[in-house]
Amino acid sequence: MKFGLIGEKLGHSFSKPIHEAIGLYEYEICPIEREKLDDFLTRREFRGINVTIPYKRDVIPYLKEISPEAVLCDAVNTVVNRDGELYGYNTDLMGMKALLHKGGIAATGKKVLILGSGGTSGTALALCKSLGAERVHRVSRSGRDGCITYEEAYALTDTQVIINTTPCGMFPNADACPVELSRFPSLSGVADAIYNPLKTKFILEAEKRGIPAVGGLYMLVAQAVYAAAIFTDTPALVERIDPIYTSLLRQKQNIVLLGMPGCGKSTLGKALAKEMGKDFFDSDEEIETQTGRHPSVIIREDGEPVFRDREAEAIFALSARQGAVIATGGGAVLREENVENLRANGILIFLDAPLETLQATSDRPLSADPASLARRYEERYEKYRAAAHLHVPVSRDVEANLAAIKKELI
Repeated sequence: MKFGLIGEKLGHSFSKPIHEAIGLYEYEICPIEREKLDDFLTRREFRGINVTIPYKRDVIPYLKEISPEAVLCDAVNTVVNRDGELYGYNTDLMGMKALLHKGGIAATGKKVLILGSGGTSGTALALCKSLGAERVHRVSRSGRDGCITYEEAYALTDTQVIINTTPCGMFPNADACPVELSRFPSLSGVADAIYNPLKTKFILEAEKRGIPAVGGLYMLVAQAVYAAAIFTDTPALVERIDPIYTSLLRQKQNIVLLGMPGCGKSTLGKALAKEMGKDFFDSDEEIETQTGRHPSVIIREDGEPVFRDREAEAIFALSARQGAVIATGGGAVLREENVENLRANGILIFLDAPLETLQATSDRPLSADPASLARRYEERYEKYRAAAHLHVPVSRDVEANLAAIKKELI
């Protein structure tokens, strides 16, 4: 391996496509078990590596020299082999600085909490101090190694910025949130180092409260660009950060279609997936796969509440996917948990079909006649608008609808 990433669990790493987009070398993903780390670093059969959880501090004893930034952060995420000697750097510092700037989050003069005690928390601590934060505390369950406990953190109700560097909320445990944001009424910004899902519960909760919030994907791209400069001993191609981030976000983000039954979600979803080279999923089909029964049968035999439970389970599973097109059932927006789960990795589009273009059908028990269809429309319309990132009026012209969706996605 010439260049690559080492860590313990790397199955969902985005680093390879990022470094390939930078375009200066080939890049490999190399998961390493802890007991094999010593052999890997002793053999030194690489030119440059990035280092992620949980080895950002474990690599330090193998290095001849570490950069001032790595000393400040007490963590190394970039290692270069020069004539058989290893040198360590920390590009996470510049990556996190770029992340806060991207999110419009200022640490200067602010009271900051950093969640976590690992290598990335040291980076956040060094950054906030260098930016002139008024007060900075790291938070951990134990409260050891210079940290305060979560109980002590909740007493600091004047906290203005929170940065999460823990794995809490990371896939596959995406339903977790590291702190209760309601207990910090003075918040002016939150950032999360996690990038899978694209938006954690932590970020989604902040957005719901109108607090500026940013997830870790931008930091990942920025630190990679700075690492590439160290690998190749060339100036950092900072002008590539934004286009690589935008491209990767579009690649990884789900496209989620919302709207009334009969508005064309499945037809348009399949066509859109085919054009964009994405997989297509339908939440109603997912329910049938999981239960062996069509949604209409579940509603008729077990009632709507039972169906909504099955729907929530199906949507939770689908929302963990990335880079897919997902058509939802007409009533998916009735539960806030569905909307939040879909927002974690998706951009939500409301296909707004006028009521007069929709048809009541007997295979839809909740809108089997014109009167019940009209009630469903009135009940759900504002929920669609509130849930969606994009609003696309649609007609019966499939090609025109498809063009309208694609135009909104540009």
